[in-house]
Amino acid sequence: MSKSKFYYDKKSLSFKEIKISNTSRIINASTFIFTAFFFGIVSLFILISTPYLNTPSELAQERELKNYELQLELLNNRLVQLETVLNDLESRDNNIYRVLFEANPIDPDIRKAGFGGINRYSDLEGFENSKLIIEATKKIDVLTKQLVIQSKSLDEIEALVKNKQLMLSAIPSIQPIKNDDLTRIASGYGIRTDPFDKSRKMHSGMDFSAPRNTPVYAASNGTIVRADNRAIGYGKHIRIDHGYGYLTLYAHLNSYNVKRGQKVKKGDVIGFVGNTGRSKGVHLHYEVHKDGKKVNPVNYFYSDLTPEEFDEILKMSSQENQSLD
Repeated sequence: MSKSKFYYDKKSLSFKEIKISNTSRIINASTFIFTAFFFGIVSLFILISTPYLNTPSELAQERELKNYELQLELLNNRLVQLETVLNDLESRDNNIYRVLFEANPIDPDIRKAGFGGINRYSDLEGFENSKLIIEATKKIDVLTKQLVIQSKSLDEIEALVKNKQLMLSAIPSIQPIKNDDLTRIASGYGIRTDPFDKSRKMHSGMDFSAPRNTPVYAASNGTIVRADNRAIGYGKHIRIDHGYGYLTLYAHLNSYNVKRGQKVKKGDVIGFVGNTGRSKGVHLHYEVHKDGKKVNPVNYFYSDLTPEEFDEILKMSSQENQSLD
């Protein structure tokens, strides 16, 4: 049973009992409960909002965020390494590959263009690690652009390599008569004595003296564009178009082993040595044309001769003797 409470009455000079109605008791109890509940809720929100008290869920999220931040830092470091490797590849591409195959280097501004101006990363701002996220995204975009350009450059280099191989295969690079079959080099390219009128004239090819019907070989890959005797002075002769401005001519033949339009490979037998046309003896007259101009054939004998053999041919072809045609 609850204790009674009294108060001192100054008029009667006596203590009187305080009587509290049930309604007052209910109101007082309700007020106390509400006040306690209110301050409890306020205290809970204050505790929750402080950095010193986190729920298990918040702790898990915090650990996850720290892990993401670490992963972003590792990604940025990896992107820096990739950027270094790609820059090295671009440098070699410009300064070695493209120089080797006579292609213009790609300007650095072109490789990294297209990422200036407006802020394309504004949607990534406002987060706790926005700077880290934007930096990683920007590096990925730049590297992607560089990789696309570098890939196209390597495709171009590959095409240039194939074109270079075709060009090299088109250059006349062997003697039209083997050394084993060769009697001598009767005359070289340059001013020589004409065998018919003894005047000094330009001899636009090389004369290889060899027995009749000695095989004559194609100096390089190409297409037979002529195999006839309708050109003045050449007699039976063959012309091969090798492409890239190269054409070779084989004159005074005894017979043909090919026909017009036929494809031939370097070293194929195309005809046989003879003495037809304007000729003073059995021999092969051989010419090399580059871009429509007759050039010295001796400069193209590099595929099947040793340095000593080439020096000997160069010495014989330089002698100012009488030609055979």
